[in-house]
Amino acid sequence: MTKQKVYESKLEKLAVSFTAWVGSISSLVVHSILFILCFVLVLFGVPFEKMLLVLTTVVSLEAIYLAIFIQMTVNRNTQSLEEVEEDVAEIAEDVEEVQKDVDEIQADIDEVQKDIDEVQKDVDEIQEDVEDITEGETAEELKDRQTRESLDKIEITLGKLIDEIEKIKTQK
Repeated sequence: MTKQKVYESKLEKLAVSFTAWVGSISSLVVHSILFILCFVLVLFGVPFEKMLLVLTTVVSLEAIYLAIFIQMTVNRNTQSLEEVEEDVAEIAEDVEEVQKDVDEIQADIDEVQKDIDEVQKDVDEIQEDVEDITEGETAEELKDRQTRESLDKIEITLGKLIDEIEKIKTQK
């Protein structure tokens, strides 16, 4: 850090600390005591006009500095709010992206469900074919043919599923 940055940082810390103190109960007590002491000085021989002149000058200078410190606090809070707004905008964009991904995944799930339904239809058709053929075949022949047909259908279905999976992978 440069000397200028360190100096600004120390001044900013001092300003923040002072602003926090001014907004506290202890500040109220200290200011009340000081104002009372100013008026008590009149009892010790300090001319009333001089006391009022000094008190007015001190209060005016304090008001100027307080206005500056308050504006610094407002500026810092405004900057913080802008950063929060940026974060909220980024989060909204992320949510939109996630929603798009969810929609894409839902579409993929729907496609896979259609494939599963087609496979189920094929299985039902195979079952019907098996029932039709079993009437004239021996048990061993039926078993061999069913095994071949089942393996053929499974092979075709697996090929379709692999193609669908490859499509899904390339889309992402």
